[in-house]
Amino acid sequence: MLIGANVSLSGDKMLLGAAEQAHTYGASTLQAYIGAPQNTRRKPIEAMRIDEGLAAMAEWQLSHLVIHAPYIINLGNTKKPENFEFAVQFMRAEVNRADAVHAYTMPFHPGAHVGAGAQAGIEQVIKGLNQVIQPDQNVTIALETMAGKGTELGRTFEELAQILDGVQHNDKVMVTLDTCHINDAGYPVVDDFDGVLNTFDHMIGLDKLAVVHLNDSKNPQGSHKDRHANIGFGTIGFEVLNRIAHHPALPAIPKILETPFVGTTKPQHPPYGIEINWLKTQQFVPAELEALMD
Repeated sequence: MLIGANVSLSGDKMLLGAAEQAHTYGASTLQAYIGAPQNTRRKPIEAMRIDEGLAAMAEWQLSHLVIHAPYIINLGNTKKPENFEFAVQFMRAEVNRADAVHAYTMPFHPGAHVGAGAQAGIEQVIKGLNQVIQPDQNVTIALETMAGKGTELGRTFEELAQILDGVQHNDKVMVTLDTCHINDAGYPVVDDFDGVLNTFDHMIGLDKLAVVHLNDSKNPQGSHKDRHANIGFGTIGFEVLNRIAHHPALPAIPKILETPFVGTTKPQHPPYGIEINWLKTQQFVPAELEALMD
């Protein structure tokens, strides 16, 4: 099982530090942001300790490095056309950085239409991706399923399929399936995940699924909230998420945890070593995490 978590690619150690974190969690894969997702400040590629990081990943049998695109990019915004060119150029540079660290795929929030309507937003995302994607890039861009809060795009498989169909270099575009997001978007993750996966296969195709974000949800199905919960502490529950982690149709798909840090005082504690162990052993021991929450 390819199981991992979101780790930090920052400080002096950069990719080496991210690999070290993932290894301490008992992970077999990992996800990181190249820089803070809320801003565009980035270190030069030569400062990212790529060779050391890749060597450590090989030593610890960490594969399928996932680099998440920043939230600050909104290719779906037609209301501020003056920002479009910057968004395209920054996203293209982020793809180049992801290629430099040998990333497998790049989850990407499609953006929001900010009141212009879903169709206008989708067409703008397609326009942007067709300018961002280069035929010689290695990393794929994995459009993420969204919860549908506000004017978010990508809250249905149909919207994602429309974007995929409009991208010229279609082989460079994949999909990220987030369990919290699709639950909050209204898909019956708890009662019929096999049916959800079948719908995804018919609308998009399982061959387009690059990564699963394995998150519990603090909210009920269809809430359109997007608030992640720790594994087994939300409305989806450990049994369902464990079944998804071990699903026979998804053995080669990396599963990435993006669950909240825990604790009432700072610094809070990462839950990933505990949650990954639960999923590897298929044994849910809530007291192990509850001890860190006090």
